[in-house]
Amino acid sequence: MSVADRLSELGLELPPVPAPVAAYVPAVRSGAHVYTAGQLPLRDGSLLATGKVGAEVTPETAYDCARQSALNAVAAVASQVEDLDAVRVVKVVVFVASTPDFTRQPAVANGASELLGAVFGDAGVHARSAVGVPVLPLDAPVEVELVAEVR
Repeated sequence: MSVADRLSELGLELPPVPAPVAAYVPAVRSGAHVYTAGQLPLRDGSLLATGKVGAEVTPETAYDCARQSALNAVAAVASQVEDLDAVRVVKVVVFVASTPDFTRQPAVANGASELLGAVFGDAGVHARSAVGVPVLPLDAPVEVELVAEVR
């Protein structure tokens, strides 16, 4: 099944690539790899949530934010390649703005990982880091970046 078919089956479509919030580009292709900038949980120009996971943001909402951030990262990759079916996700980093006592960053990061698996199938299986941080740009609860290989 193609990536486009999987997206359709999931009821998703790739959003426009969110505009950078500072001096960078959303993605860069270098040889066979595409590196995305950190993608925030923006939908239609607005953050899905703001605040820290473990305080203002529930883990469930943060999971949804990770999912949206990953979808935005896929859109950034798509801006650099001709065919998403030729893409393999290699590495994902999920930053979670969280309270000092919140330790379920991996569960939040599953929002990104599970979306990538559903969209890319076996080519979406990846290495991952889930990192707790004190604050993210625009007070976003989650930021996702990925490295993809173009076959």
